[in-house]
Amino acid sequence: MSDYKDYGYDNNLRPIHFNYLEPGLMKWLSIAKNKTILDIGCGNGYFVNELIAKGYKAYGIDASEKGIEQARKTNPDAFFVMDVSSNELPSLLRSIKFDMIICTEVIEHLYDPVAFIKFCRSILSPGGEIMISTPYHGYLKNLMLSLFNKWDGHISPLWLGGHIKMWSRSTVTRLLNENGFSVKGFKGCGRISYLWMSMLIKATAK
Repeated sequence: MSDYKDYGYDNNLRPIHFNYLEPGLMKWLSIAKNKTILDIGCGNGYFVNELIAKGYKAYGIDASEKGIEQARKTNPDAFFVMDVSSNELPSLLRSIKFDMIICTEVIEHLYDPVAFIKFCRSILSPGGEIMISTPYHGYLKNLMLSLFNKWDGHISPLWLGGHIKMWSRSTVTRLLNENGFSVKGFKGCGRISYLWMSMLIKATAK
């Protein structure tokens, strides 16, 4: 936690990336009403609070103390401070076997994504699911970033706590398939095809 720079949330309103991620997430969640969900890296708790309001049993964890403070204004018992890279759940969540993990725009910040995915697998019930979103990278988008000289802004090394890994559909699929999951679905989100802002990938625990 000592190296973590708090994002500095001052509200629990919808973060901008949910404008294009939420439709895909809700479509995949439509058959999961009776399942227990953990949002890892929940930020200000917006999506967990939305899920609870819709009747889901959901919890959220995040390293941001300010984010969790905002999240708890709506559902005080559903949120916990946790350093996502520690791979150790808060004690009050350890007895729960989760049916689904949601992790939006987090994995691109992690130094050890393999350990993280193994941790996710360890806390899921048999046959449980994970849904991950991360900024999309592929040949056409990477080419456009190069042609228009946008790489410095896109992955600025001056952003403390920013993106340290760029993921493609292929690399996320390999990460999941090699660490206890079987990938079952893909959605590009935001912008036109192959220039997507982010991608959603769904996988089932083996």
